[in-house]
Amino acid sequence: MAQKKCFWVWVTASLIFRLLLIYFPKNLNLSSRPEVATPLTSLRRLAEGYWLRQSSMSPYAGSMYHGSPLLLSILGPLTVKRIEGQPSHLICSLLFVVADFVTAMLIRATGQNLQLVYRQSLKALRVATSEILSAGDIAALIYLWNPLTVVTCVGYSTSPIENLMIVLTLYGACSRLAPLAAFGWVISMHLSLYPAILIIPVILLVGYGPDAPPRKLFLKGNFGTDGSDPSNLSCYQGNEVTTHKMLPIRPFSWKPVMHFIFWAFIWSVYVLVLCSISLKQYGGLWEMLKRTHGFILTVEDLSPNIGVLWYFFAEVFNFFRGFFLMVFHVNILFMILPLAVRLNHRPCFLAFAYILICSMLKSYPSIILVVESVGAMLSHDRALRKKSTASP
Repeated sequence: MAQKKCFWVWVTASLIFRLLLIYFPKNLNLSSRPEVATPLTSLRRLAEGYWLRQSSMSPYAGSMYHGSPLLLSILGPLTVKRIEGQPSHLICSLLFVVADFVTAMLIRATGQNLQLVYRQSLKALRVATSEILSAGDIAALIYLWNPLTVVTCVGYSTSPIENLMIVLTLYGACSRLAPLAAFGWVISMHLSLYPAILIIPVILLVGYGPDAPPRKLFLKGNFGTDGSDPSNLSCYQGNEVTTHKMLPIRPFSWKPVMHFIFWAFIWSVYVLVLCSISLKQYGGLWEMLKRTHGFILTVEDLSPNIGVLWYFFAEVFNFFRGFFLMVFHVNILFMILPLAVRLNHRPCFLAFAYILICSMLKSYPSIILVVESVGAMLSHDRALRKKSTASP
């Protein structure tokens, strides 16, 4: 009870700290920093796009806005609303604070789900466990008090919305809530394209369930209990085995996967229809894809950022530009399959690895991605595994 009270005290303090920074004079001038706001996440660019649309022009006219038209419709009106005597974009900043809070709560719930399944797996393997701190609570606090998260929240960047969608995807997959996971995956892919590769860990999470010890440990345990050959997997097909002689092996279930694919299709159609209606007078879906996902893939904006692509393509000859664009983007795809084969029994950690790779190799990186929080949760979870397996 005392731990829960302490947790909520620190959560409240983190939110108050954000509110104080929002009211700081000129907001620390973070919105002009390339480490915080990129061409894809800058709130100032979004406000410019909304002004263009209000002037009966395409929001993609010129080279300012390259984000989602849906995000423009939601956040655009908030950028022009002013509260007398208060900093500009105050309402948007408050929305980002709420997004950070919801993200932290989803991280907490995901950590609790992983910890519960992990304890059940240890119990099935007859490994003693001791009382340990909640990995979800620790990960949530690390996210809320991460200086990079705080800077992004108060720095006029839409990254908190992207983080929320990515964590929502992982939470829905860990909880095997296919509609929720599909919604988060579709929206996160729509906002920044790179979360599309999360489809592999999401399918593994939905099909197998949350992280579990490798299959060979269960086969070894079964071999030790009844003397059967662990290489014979025919006896493990079908439903989970839960008798006292055999350890549980969760088979891959295609039914929830097909449910996820169905909902992903539904949400994708819904998003495309809304975007089509929003941009009906300004070129339609083709204009949106060219100005958003095409902008990400072609690296048109060479303004300085914390990545290396802007400098490389500023120096390379135009004749070789297409070749190196392909090399940089395919480099991400080359890592997908080997990691999926090696970490198929740890889909949540696989998602962390994918996000980490994208955060380093993406076209327009910033100092914050959800990897810090998810990575802290998974690293703590792995540390707990070592501690518990070392117990007699």
